[in-house]
Amino acid sequence: MGTYKFYKLDFAGWADRISGDSRLAEYWKGVLSEHPEFFRLDADREKASLVWRRQHQKRFHVDAEKTLSKDGFHELSDEEKARVSRIPLTSSEIGTLVQTAINLHARALEQKTDSRWWIVGFFGILGALVGALIHAWAALGMGVAVTLDAWGSDLAFCPYRATAAEGGHHLPFRLRRLP
Repeated sequence: MGTYKFYKLDFAGWADRISGDSRLAEYWKGVLSEHPEFFRLDADREKASLVWRRQHQKRFHVDAEKTLSKDGFHELSDEEKARVSRIPLTSSEIGTLVQTAINLHARALEQKTDSRWWIVGFFGILGALVGALIHAWAALGMGVAVTLDAWGSDLAFCPYRATAAEGGHHLPFRLRRLP
């Protein structure tokens, strides 16, 4: 967009120039509309141009590929003035635009990551609550059984409350063989 002869085209024209497929005009219309920091739409919202290039004067003759003086522009006929566009961007200006886009994208990713700070804390608290509920349930002797099949065992975890008759077993669980 910064170096094409004409600085402003319709979306089908930009789609053809950028991706080689004018059928992607709606996609590129969305992209260009979503980034007003880089692109501007005309009053009818049918053509788009690069903001930085719009800041240059209309003095670039696309056929002669040269910059016209102010007097040289005024000497042109109306038909020839239609072949005059804004001056293309230099390679350093394009590099600055690319670097700005990369920086904006990186900041957007950081902001998205920073907005998720609460997830770790939420799941930590949720895990603690679930653990406390399981512990309370086990302390009440609800008969929860968890198989230890991960180790190839047929043992089960059966929470219960140890009684004095059992010798005051200090662990709140016992292992028993599954039937």
